Amino acid sequence: MIMEEKKKEEVTEDKVFRALRKQLLATPYSAPLHYNLGLAYARREQLDESITCFQQAIVYDPKLVEAYINLGGIYLRKGNLEACIEANQKALEINPNHPLAHSNLGFALIQQGKLDEGMAEYRKALEIDPNQAAVRANLGGAYFQKDDLESAIRENLKALDLNPSFALAHNNLLHAYRAKGDLEAAKTHCEKATELGFQVNPEIAKELGCG
Repeated sequence: MIMEEKKKEEVTEDKVFRALRKQLLATPYSAPLHYNLGLAYARREQLDESITCFQQAIVYDPKLVEAYINLGGIYLRKGNLEACIEANQKALEINPNHPLAHSNLGFALIQQGKLDEGMAEYRKALEIDPNQAAVRANLGGAYFQKDDLESAIRENLKALDLNPSFALAHNNLLHAYRAKGDLEAAKTHCEKATELGFQVNPEIAKELGCG
Protein backbone atom coordinates (compact mmCIF):
# COMPACT_ATOMS: atom_id res chain seq x y z
CA MET A 1 0.00 0.00 0.00
CA ILE A 2 2.79 2.43 0.91
CA MET A 3 4.66 1.57 -2.30
CA GLU A 4 1.50 2.21 -4.35
CA GLU A 5 1.03 5.61 -2.70
CA LYS A 6 4.68 6.48 -3.32
CA LYS A 7 4.33 5.50 -6.97
CA LYS A 8 1.25 7.71 -7.30
CA GLU A 9 3.18 10.62 -5.77
CA GLU A 10 6.03 10.07 -8.25
CA VAL A 11 3.60 10.02 -11.18
CA THR A 12 1.94 13.23 -9.95
CA GLU A 13 5.32 14.89 -9.46
CA ASP A 14 6.38 13.89 -12.97
CA LYS A 15 3.17 15.32 -14.42
CA VAL A 16 3.74 18.60 -12.59
CA PHE A 17 7.33 18.71 -13.81
CA ARG A 18 6.34 18.16 -17.45
CA ALA A 19 3.52 20.69 -17.16
CA LEU A 20 5.89 23.36 -15.82
CA ARG A 21 8.35 22.79 -18.65
CA LYS A 22 5.54 23.02 -21.19
CA GLN A 23 4.20 26.25 -19.67
CA LEU A 24 7.68 27.73 -19.66
CA LEU A 25 7.98 27.19 -23.41
CA ALA A 26 4.87 29.33 -23.83
CA THR A 27 5.86 32.00 -21.28
CA PRO A 28 9.68 31.91 -20.98
CA TYR A 29 9.90 35.20 -19.07
CA SER A 30 7.77 34.10 -16.12
CA ALA A 31 9.66 34.34 -12.83
CA PRO A 32 7.14 32.16 -10.94
CA LEU A 33 7.42 29.40 -13.55
CA HIS A 34 11.23 29.42 -13.41
CA TYR A 35 11.01 29.39 -9.61
CA ASN A 36 8.56 26.48 -9.47
CA LEU A 37 10.59 24.54 -12.02
CA GLY A 38 13.64 25.16 -9.82
CA LEU A 39 11.79 23.58 -6.91
CA ALA A 40 10.82 20.62 -9.10
CA TYR A 41 14.42 20.10 -10.22
CA ALA A 42 15.56 20.27 -6.59
CA ARG A 43 13.11 17.52 -5.63
CA ARG A 44 14.57 15.43 -8.46
CA GLU A 45 18.10 16.09 -7.12
CA GLN A 46 19.00 17.88 -10.37
CA LEU A 47 20.77 20.64 -8.50
CA ASP A 48 22.58 22.40 -11.35
CA GLU A 49 19.33 22.71 -13.30
CA SER A 50 17.63 23.96 -10.14
CA ILE A 51 20.28 26.67 -9.72
CA THR A 52 19.79 27.79 -13.31
CA CYS A 53 16.03 28.07 -12.82
CA PHE A 54 16.30 30.06 -9.60
CA GLN A 55 18.84 32.39 -11.24
CA GLN A 56 16.47 32.92 -14.17
CA ALA A 57 13.61 33.62 -11.77
CA ILE A 58 15.76 36.32 -10.16
CA VAL A 59 16.57 37.82 -13.58
CA TYR A 60 12.86 38.25 -14.31
CA ASP A 61 11.95 39.27 -10.74
CA PRO A 62 14.97 40.61 -8.82
CA LYS A 63 12.88 40.98 -5.65
CA LEU A 64 11.69 37.36 -5.49
CA VAL A 65 13.01 36.63 -2.00
CA GLU A 66 12.11 32.93 -2.05
CA ALA A 67 14.25 32.41 -5.15
CA TYR A 68 17.32 33.74 -3.34
CA ILE A 69 16.60 31.61 -0.26
CA ASN A 70 16.08 28.42 -2.25
CA LEU A 71 19.12 29.19 -4.38
CA GLY A 72 21.10 29.47 -1.15
CA GLY A 73 19.69 26.14 -0.02
CA ILE A 74 20.86 24.43 -3.21
CA TYR A 75 24.32 25.95 -2.87
CA LEU A 76 24.42 24.63 0.69
CA ARG A 77 23.55 21.13 -0.55
CA LYS A 78 26.42 21.42 -3.03
CA GLY A 79 28.79 22.52 -0.27
CA ASN A 80 29.26 26.05 -1.61
CA LEU A 81 28.99 28.00 1.62
CA GLU A 82 30.10 31.35 0.20
CA ALA A 83 27.42 31.27 -2.49
CA CYS A 84 24.84 30.18 0.09
CA ILE A 85 25.75 33.10 2.33
CA GLU A 86 25.65 35.57 -0.55
CA ALA A 87 22.21 34.38 -1.70
CA ASN A 88 20.70 34.69 1.79
CA GLN A 89 22.30 38.09 2.34
CA LYS A 90 20.65 39.27 -0.89
CA ALA A 91 17.34 37.91 0.35
CA LEU A 92 17.76 39.93 3.54
CA GLU A 93 18.52 43.08 1.56
CA ILE A 94 15.04 42.71 0.08
CA ASN A 95 13.32 41.57 3.28
CA PRO A 96 15.37 42.09 6.46
CA ASN A 97 12.69 40.31 8.51
CA HIS A 98 12.63 36.97 6.73
CA PRO A 99 13.30 34.36 9.47
CA LEU A 100 14.32 31.58 7.08
CA ALA A 101 16.97 33.74 5.42
CA HIS A 102 18.41 34.60 8.85
CA SER A 103 18.41 30.97 10.01
CA ASN A 104 19.92 29.68 6.75
CA LEU A 105 22.57 32.37 6.89
CA GLY A 106 23.30 31.43 10.49
CA PHE A 107 23.67 27.76 9.59
CA ALA A 108 26.11 28.51 6.76
CA LEU A 109 28.20 30.86 8.92
CA ILE A 110 28.47 28.23 11.64
CA GLN A 111 29.56 25.69 9.04
CA GLN A 112 32.39 28.11 8.28
CA GLY A 113 33.33 28.14 11.96
CA LYS A 114 31.94 31.65 12.54
CA LEU A 115 29.99 30.71 15.65
CA ASP A 116 29.22 34.15 17.04
CA GLU A 117 28.06 35.51 13.68
CA GLY A 118 25.95 32.45 13.03
CA MET A 119 24.36 32.52 16.47
CA ALA A 120 23.50 36.19 16.00
CA GLU A 121 21.56 35.25 12.85
CA TYR A 122 19.74 32.46 14.70
CA ARG A 123 18.72 34.95 17.39
CA LYS A 124 17.43 37.37 14.76
CA ALA A 125 15.38 34.56 13.22
CA LEU A 126 13.91 33.75 16.63
CA GLU A 127 13.13 37.39 17.38
CA ILE A 128 11.01 37.41 14.22
CA ASP A 129 9.47 33.98 14.78
CA PRO A 130 10.18 32.36 18.17
CA ASN A 131 8.27 29.18 17.30
CA GLN A 132 10.97 27.55 15.19
CA ALA A 133 12.04 24.26 16.73
CA ALA A 134 14.85 23.66 14.23
CA VAL A 135 16.40 27.07 14.85
CA ARG A 136 16.16 26.55 18.63
CA ALA A 137 17.94 23.21 18.28
CA ASN A 138 20.60 24.64 15.98
CA LEU A 139 21.21 27.53 18.37
CA GLY A 140 21.48 24.98 21.18
CA GLY A 141 24.00 23.04 19.11
CA ALA A 142 26.07 26.18 18.66
CA TYR A 143 26.01 26.84 22.41
CA PHE A 144 27.27 23.28 22.89
CA GLN A 145 30.19 24.01 20.56
CA LYS A 146 31.02 26.98 22.79
CA ASP A 147 30.85 24.73 25.89
CA ASP A 148 27.87 26.68 27.24
CA LEU A 149 26.00 23.58 28.37
CA GLU A 150 23.23 25.32 30.29
CA SER A 151 22.28 27.44 27.28
CA ALA A 152 22.54 24.40 25.01
CA ILE A 153 20.12 22.49 27.23
CA ARG A 154 17.76 25.47 27.55
CA GLU A 155 17.43 26.00 23.80
CA ASN A 156 16.97 22.33 22.98
CA LEU A 157 14.32 21.96 25.69
CA LYS A 158 12.53 24.93 24.12
CA ALA A 159 12.75 23.12 20.78
CA LEU A 160 11.07 20.10 22.35
CA ASP A 161 8.36 22.30 23.84
CA LEU A 162 7.57 23.28 20.25
CA ASN A 163 8.01 19.78 18.82
CA PRO A 164 8.36 16.89 21.30
CA SER A 165 9.22 14.50 18.46
CA PHE A 166 12.14 16.54 17.12
CA ALA A 167 14.90 13.93 17.06
CA LEU A 168 17.77 16.39 16.57
CA ALA A 169 16.90 18.20 19.80
CA HIS A 170 16.89 14.90 21.69
CA ASN A 171 20.29 14.04 20.22
CA ASN A 172 21.64 17.47 21.14
CA LEU A 173 20.37 17.04 24.70
CA LEU A 174 21.97 13.63 24.98
CA HIS A 175 25.36 15.21 24.23
CA ALA A 176 24.80 18.22 26.48
CA TYR A 177 23.65 16.16 29.47
CA ARG A 178 26.47 13.66 28.92
CA ALA A 179 29.02 16.48 28.91
CA LYS A 180 27.43 17.83 32.07
CA GLY A 181 27.68 14.42 33.74
CA ASP A 182 23.94 13.75 33.93
CA LEU A 183 24.10 10.30 32.35
CA GLU A 184 20.54 9.35 33.29
CA ALA A 185 19.12 12.31 31.36
CA ALA A 186 21.55 11.63 28.53
CA LYS A 187 20.32 8.03 28.28
CA THR A 188 16.69 9.16 28.27
CA HIS A 189 17.27 11.47 25.31
CA CYS A 190 19.45 8.87 23.60
CA GLU A 191 16.59 6.38 23.75
CA LYS A 192 14.10 8.96 22.50
CA ALA A 193 16.33 10.03 19.61
CA THR A 194 16.82 6.38 18.64
CA GLU A 195 13.07 5.70 18.80
CA LEU A 196 12.55 8.63 16.44
CA GLY A 197 15.01 7.19 13.93
CA PHE A 198 18.02 9.40 14.63
CA GLN A 199 21.40 7.76 14.01
CA VAL A 200 22.96 8.22 17.45
CA ASN A 201 26.72 7.75 17.74
CA PRO A 202 26.95 3.97 18.34
CA GLU A 203 29.87 4.22 20.77
CA ILE A 204 28.06 6.78 22.90
CA ALA A 205 24.85 4.75 22.75
CA LYS A 206 26.76 1.69 23.96
CA GLU A 207 28.40 3.71 26.73
CA LEU A 208 24.98 4.90 27.95
CA GLY A 209 23.34 1.49 27.57
CA CYS A 210 20.96 2.93 25.03
CA GLY A 211 19.34 1.02 22.19
